[in-house]
Amino acid sequence: MRVALDFWPVLAQWPLLLEGAAWTLGLTAVATLLGSSVGVACAWARVSGPWALRVPAAAYVELIRNTPFIVQLFFVFFGLPAAGIRLTPLTASILAMTINLGAYATEIVRAGIQATPRGQIEAAESLALTRLQVFVHIVLPPALKRVWPALTSQIIIVMLGSAVCGQISMEELSHAANLIQSRNFRAFEAYILATLVYLGLAILVRRVLHWAGQRFVFGS
Repeated sequence: MRVALDFWPVLAQWPLLLEGAAWTLGLTAVATLLGSSVGVACAWARVSGPWALRVPAAAYVELIRNTPFIVQLFFVFFGLPAAGIRLTPLTASILAMTINLGAYATEIVRAGIQATPRGQIEAAESLALTRLQVFVHIVLPPALKRVWPALTSQIIIVMLGSAVCGQISMEELSHAANLIQSRNFRAFEAYILATLVYLGLAILVRRVLHWAGQRFVFGS
């Protein structure tokens, strides 16, 4: 059976693809900032925090890492309204992605923190630095440097996972591809192009994070 490919009907809808890619990048950027912050805070809680913080942090990590992202997204968007909390597709997508990334980032950052030599921490404490100063200036930067490749990969996984946000009418890239193929019935071509765009976005995000890590997070 011969399949005749025709990409022009899909390419003619390039503004939709461009808008969807922009939404995907926007969701990823916000979730990265918030999720990484959650990850660092929970990693500190699991390593150095009091018992009252360690247990909830551990429970949060186990719950999120052992449930599918789409279930988490549906719970936020469809489940929370039962408790009187109604969120827009944008807010629900950001919240779900942040919660998901935060759990995985917690374990990634925790591994970097626990690899810090004890002598390095004791030397900092001997200079009369507070525990917060030791963590922020002595422990965290080299810890992030150790785990940055793993954290970058997890951020990209979350970005690719954002494709399911189209299920709650978030106008990201996969939603745009679905809309295009519903208009011209060129599903094969639409998803091929969407795949190529996701590939390009993943490469772009990896390079940006590599540059940002060296420039702003842990130094060269």
